[in-house]
Amino acid sequence: MVKKDKRKNKTVEWFKSLIWAIAIALFIRVFLIGNFKIPSTSMVPTLKVGDRLLSNNIIYKIRLPKRGEVVIFKYPEDPKRDFVKRMIGLPGEKVMIKGGRIFINGVPVEEEIIYKRYYYSEGYYGNGEEVEVPPDSYYVLGDNSINSRDSRYWGFVPKKNLVGKALFTYWPPWRMGFIH
Repeated sequence: MVKKDKRKNKTVEWFKSLIWAIAIALFIRVFLIGNFKIPSTSMVPTLKVGDRLLSNNIIYKIRLPKRGEVVIFKYPEDPKRDFVKRMIGLPGEKVMIKGGRIFINGVPVEEEIIYKRYYYSEGYYGNGEEVEVPPDSYYVLGDNSINSRDSRYWGFVPKKNLVGKALFTYWPPWRMGFIH
């Protein structure tokens, strides 16, 4: 009888540990770290089709996004879908794409991660005219702008739609590394 009780206690303890492990994993997955798969070429060469990445889903609750960061957000036209793009324009800034360059408040952006890319000035919000980013909103672009549906076409990302900052590509193994 004592052996049976010991086995029962071990089973109960094992089950409790399993429940706690699942609860902690779910908490981390839902609130701290996201897992995403890249479905399109809009972020090439930074991210390629099939890349899997992890994101920091708490950072934008602590601080505001910075220009040049790769962000994950709920697509404004279909919030059930997550999109990944590069942060370009911050609230209140005037963004213009001209001659392949990004201008913020009339000044060319000099951050290398943005400067070294060519951005096409197409779409309603990217036609060579300045557009002002509304309060609590952001302007985002794909690194491969010729193949990207982004803020140039559908407008701005509301702050409430931000999910997190892309951190690390973990699949495929030969593309493993931090995202810049």
